[in-house]
Amino acid sequence: MHQDEIKALFDQQAASYDAQWAKTAPIRSCLHLLLGSLFAELPTDARILCVGVGTGDELLYLASKHPGWRFTAVEPSGSMLDICRQRAEKEGVVSRCTFHEGYLASLPTMEWHDAATCFLVSQFILNQVERSRFFSEIAERLKPGGILASSDLASDVDSREYDVLLHAWMNMMSAADISPEAVERMRKAYAHDVGVLPPDKVASIIEAGGFELPVPFFQAGLIHAWLSKRTYQSRLAT
Repeated sequence: MHQDEIKALFDQQAASYDAQWAKTAPIRSCLHLLLGSLFAELPTDARILCVGVGTGDELLYLASKHPGWRFTAVEPSGSMLDICRQRAEKEGVVSRCTFHEGYLASLPTMEWHDAATCFLVSQFILNQVERSRFFSEIAERLKPGGILASSDLASDVDSREYDVLLHAWMNMMSAADISPEAVERMRKAYAHDVGVLPPDKVASIIEAGGFELPVPFFQAGLIHAWLSKRTYQSRLAT
């Protein structure tokens, strides 16, 4: 699936996105709880880069906990970003946010960020060199030593463990009122349009983008998350 197709898909889903995934909120809540502890020692005036921010869940969580933090929200889907902006206005944090509709590569140069989030984004980049380059674009916008919390679907798709996890994952989707048609589309997408790789391979891709060895801090079904620190001399993946 190409970038334009992914953008169109999320534009189409934006209005119903939060309601569609409401029953999987416990997974996000746990991830956000751990995210808060990982970012706990950042400065009181930290700037946070939220890559692929979607409708803004992690941004709003962090903003509610840290009134001095500022946020750069990057999202290619204009419809998703509009909802993120509306939610930020409702929560009274919009003045602390900069919104950028587009991909990270088109983000104008600005002051470095103390930390970044990137949840369920890089999995859509199938080429592994391009995927590392994507992480290098994040690294280039972080202070040396800045931290990244990222998550992606990850598993060894040729293993028996993947079959077990995928079956349980699809059962969860069905229980969350995701339509059978959508579940089947999801199953096919995981096989063809999503870069589901073994967790250690994803970690090596992040590392090649200019980060110290990523540390796993969360798993829920097929979702894995890593904490990484930008190296003091960022390097562009080749």
